[in-house]
Amino acid sequence: MDLYYRLNVAKLTLPKLSERREDISLLANYFITHSDSTYSYVAKGFSNQAMEILLSYDWPGNVRQLQNVVEHVSALATTPIVPANLVERVLQEKNSTMQGLKEAKSQFEKEYLIKLLRSVDGNVSQAARLAKGNRTEFYKLLDRHQLKPTTFK
Repeated sequence: MDLYYRLNVAKLTLPKLSERREDISLLANYFITHSDSTYSYVAKGFSNQAMEILLSYDWPGNVRQLQNVVEHVSALATTPIVPANLVERVLQEKNSTMQGLKEAKSQFEKEYLIKLLRSVDGNVSQAARLAKGNRTEFYKLLDRHQLKPTTFK
């Protein structure tokens, strides 16, 4: 009990992230440029429309939720500037209760392909070999997910 009173000398209250909108862009830009991930992401910043979406979101999970969304967006982005539609899609996925199996498989497949292509700098032959598949089928997968290997070079 003594420890409680010793620690309770000064009370700090931090307002919710939704009450500190000016911090959202600072935090989002920090998270996108200082990723803790072992992968190097293509994304380096947000389009103005994407940032507007982030600024207008309620953020019930506060800073941790923002960090997760930025990490998710970074993993899926195929361009240096994250577009608004990608941020919208990720936020909708986070808000949906449960994704269908078909959508979940497709999302996993796309994220897997992106990570694989990044790890081999867009070399389709190497990526297909690592995935234990052939180049023809790999190209079909890339086409299905509208991914271009040159984006990852």
